[in-house]
Amino acid sequence: MLTQVADGVLVHESEFVQSNAIVVQGRAGVLLIDPGVQDHEMACLAGDLARAGQTVVAGFSTHPHWDHLLWHAQLGTAPRFGTARCAAAVRDELSDPDAKARITEHLEPTGIADQVPLDLYGLITALPAGTARIPWDGPQVRIIEHQAHAPGHAALLIEERGVLVAGDMLSDVLIPMLGMTETADPIEDYLAALRLLEGVAGDVDVVVPGHGSVGGAGQAPARIELDRAYVLALRDGRVPEDPRIGPAAKPGWDWVSDVHNGQAQRLAESTGRG
Repeated sequence: MLTQVADGVLVHESEFVQSNAIVVQGRAGVLLIDPGVQDHEMACLAGDLARAGQTVVAGFSTHPHWDHLLWHAQLGTAPRFGTARCAAAVRDELSDPDAKARITEHLEPTGIADQVPLDLYGLITALPAGTARIPWDGPQVRIIEHQAHAPGHAALLIEERGVLVAGDMLSDVLIPMLGMTETADPIEDYLAALRLLEGVAGDVDVVVPGHGSVGGAGQAPARIELDRAYVLALRDGRVPEDPRIGPAAKPGWDWVSDVHNGQAQRLAESTGRG
């Protein structure tokens, strides 16, 4: 079900780790950002749009991780965009003929492997490096590219609507997940990305993370500070005082503590503290 979060901006939350698909209404149709995870959810989204008389005229993937690169035939054949680095990472992945099989294998423990359609996986068009806005006939959507979490990760600022689409950052349930194997300095890359987001947070009334709850007024700066505190604690070898891990974590999300422990261990080993 689509929920309106701002004028002309709607969100569909998946059953799988609260993944958010974002719909932005334009003049001739909608922009669909990170469209979803499970087959029946994307089909439902396509049906909801059709009943509203809307067609998808453009898509966008915020970064090159499997759950942000999916598509469904019922959503149509609109161009699907990503940053140049994002698209390059996807091309590299798909150059391996076993790439999709590995995604399915990765998903087997989740119980949704047979519900994730991969036939249209990763078919995105690279925007020229440095492109400032998504090319489409609708509200201006500013691209804020950085290298935190994944190569060519983009947050999107829907300026006329006061909405920040954060990709896999600024979540109320997931800690910052560093691109430990994808960058030489994952800590600094993450801190630099947070500074970029901080530069627009004052113009934001709504923040939509890739996973988790939509945040209202004042939530963007608060979530930036929460993410920064976590990253700095990780950098300094301290145990973060973070409500997303440990006893205060959301019920059913205790696995996030395992993610933190593994991340902290890998960072300690890379810096000689492990």
